[in-house]
Amino acid sequence: MSEKKRGVRSTFNPDGLRKSGFAAVETDYVGATLTKTGQARIMQIAFHIGANCTDEDRLLKSILKNADTLLQQGISVPGPSRYRRLLRETIQNLGADRPAPDTRDILIDAIVEDDSVSRIVLSNDNFICIPKRIFDHGMVYPQAEHKVRGLHRLFPDDEIALFLSIRNPVTFLQETFQRAQAADLETYLGFQQPSDLNWSDVIARIKSGAPDSPLTVWCHEDSPLLWEDLIRAQSGVALDTQMLGGLDQIGDLLSPDGQAKLREALNNTATTETLTRQEIIANIWEQHGLDDAVDYEIELPGFTPSVITALTEQYERDLEKIDAMEGVELLLPFR
Repeated sequence: MSEKKRGVRSTFNPDGLRKSGFAAVETDYVGATLTKTGQARIMQIAFHIGANCTDEDRLLKSILKNADTLLQQGISVPGPSRYRRLLRETIQNLGADRPAPDTRDILIDAIVEDDSVSRIVLSNDNFICIPKRIFDHGMVYPQAEHKVRGLHRLFPDDEIALFLSIRNPVTFLQETFQRAQAADLETYLGFQQPSDLNWSDVIARIKSGAPDSPLTVWCHEDSPLLWEDLIRAQSGVALDTQMLGGLDQIGDLLSPDGQAKLREALNNTATTETLTRQEIIANIWEQHGLDDAVDYEIELPGFTPSVITALTEQYERDLEKIDAMEGVELLLPFR
């Protein structure tokens, strides 16, 4: 990985993007319909499980723009009201008990109406927990392993793929602290220190709870460059399918002139290679990005410039650990 850093800007820092490469996303799930003789069809479940204060349903909304196209390929994107509360309460009520034999089929029938569906796309930034519980029990996301293990107990024979967006601990702490409405940062963190927030630790516990499920991870700061790739990765759509919404994230960060120039540049580009598209987006973003959408004021007490720099550098080192983890795919731009 390069030494370029992701800054604490909410979206884009021209000096904060690593040029370590990003390959076109391919999935083993495309178009597959697996069956077992005499048993229910195996379902592919692609679940975006967080983290809090990252994409916040924006990715889901972009995927939903393609709902009709996806359904033609056996991919369903149900509305969140069909599954969020249902899955949360079912996992909570499960405890240490074994699910009833028909639990899985009842859940699938409640979530999906079309019998021809072979893949379900789900999303819930609060799946692991709500912001005020992130630092319970002296850990960061102590519920992570329990939640993903509970999910797999409900769908023991299905193919579950997990998706997780992470972000710089500095901006993550500021956003989640505000959402939690805690009295002060010390109370919010409990026994934790800001330097204890290492995403690799959280991911290791997720993998412990779901060792056989692939986990796709990306940085919130990079998402405008990766947006179309994220749509394709989670939906599992055939690679030659035209998709809508690929510019949804970057569009809000550009001036009207920048938006027009981006569309023109992409329309005039003969290649559809991921690297070329990302370079075009990054160049126009740097030239035509909205200042008020880029600058991020850190207001946390005690977060001096040196503390912010140290935590950002720790984040970069942590990404190197994540990139080397077995069963984890870290999506990065420009490779």
